[in-house]
Amino acid sequence: MVESQPSKLLVAGSIPVSRSKVEAFCGRERAGVEKREPAAEIPSAFCEGSVGKGFLMRAKFEQGTIKVEKERELGDLKAAIEKAFATDRVTKYLKELDSRKIRVRDLNAALAAGAIDAAAGEKAGTARSLYGALPVSDQAQMREFYLSRIEEVDPALRAKFHKLYQYY
Repeated sequence: MVESQPSKLLVAGSIPVSRSKVEAFCGRERAGVEKREPAAEIPSAFCEGSVGKGFLMRAKFEQGTIKVEKERELGDLKAAIEKAFATDRVTKYLKELDSRKIRVRDLNAALAAGAIDAAAGEKAGTARSLYGALPVSDQAQMREFYLSRIEEVDPALRAKFHKLYQYY
């Protein structure tokens, strides 16, 4: 098994967000690696030959783990974002962004405008102050969470607010 170096990976700022592991198997034994049988759907002839010819490689990707430093603030902000993206509130949130000409992927602008607080029914400035209280590593995790939530919005709403979802 070969594991890639963190410096070669996708990063958010200076924080690694994923790792990859490459497994080589075809019933061959290698130092420190147990012997594995070839997959049933792959003929053993595929496994014959040198590493460059017919040697099966499988890559696995894992989310990198980063310790959360301020769990309470991160949890409260995550809850506010979840409320803003709830089925009954996401339209209000997107309308708020649209009225202020803020792109959906611009978390800092959404926080500054109070759009998350308005959609979540929170006091104005709450989400921004929670985000500001987080260290950089926790902020990166929150940005990743926010970006994953905006991609989970119903396709019909994404089409309706397509200008907010544009990259340019």
